[in-house]
Amino acid sequence: MHSTYLRRQFDLPRKKIILLALLALAGVSAQAQNKLYQRRYMEFYDDKTVHYGFFFALPMTRFNVKHSNAFVANDSTTAITSPTQAGFRMGFVLNARLNRRFDFRVMPTVSIYGRSVNYRFQGGTERTQLRESTWVEVPLLLKYKSERRGNTRMYLVGGARFGIESNVRKKENLGVNRERLATRTADIALEYGVGLERFFEFFKFSPELHFSHGIVNLFEPNRSAYSQGISRLNSHTVTLYLMFE
Repeated sequence: MHSTYLRRQFDLPRKKIILLALLALAGVSAQAQNKLYQRRYMEFYDDKTVHYGFFFALPMTRFNVKHSNAFVANDSTTAITSPTQAGFRMGFVLNARLNRRFDFRVMPTVSIYGRSVNYRFQGGTERTQLRESTWVEVPLLLKYKSERRGNTRMYLVGGARFGIESNVRKKENLGVNRERLATRTADIALEYGVGLERFFEFFKFSPELHFSHGIVNLFEPNRSAYSQGISRLNSHTVTLYLMFE
């Protein structure tokens, strides 16, 4: 009888220890689940067909310069280049849902550019022709979305950008001014990029990186000395967008 009593005395604390250990594990598991839980903002965002928003953007732009035969024959000019320069963009975005994976996007844009062409002559002399301009542009893009993970989603965009220069100096573009490099006033570019959607309680923030390659020759021949040696100018732009919807 005495030995049985002692066995029960030792067995009771052991059961308590096991019970306490199980309760402690349950508490740790509950805390871990609370930490893993993330509130899903704007849960029914994708159910709407059309969304509106606005954006600001920083474009880094330049001309792709193609030399003419006159550049090889002319010994006075040793180099013609176009450095990358910063600009500014702002506008609105209209996003229409096509299906679960694809959207169609229109982005009316006002862009301010300062593209330039640098000339280097024999003897080390350098001159610059700066084309400061304001453009009204309309990108038409198709958007492919990944699955939404909590409040985050990746996506790809691709399409075309159509642009018209709005502050054209007529005399320069008609070639009346013989001392300046002349460029055309309309452009079409292929555009593609990648973005990240981040959902918050009242809005969606999306940083995007776009690459744009102009397919229209913007070079306008005239009698200016700066036109000699160039056969083609195409726009090339890399843009960082900050979008709010």
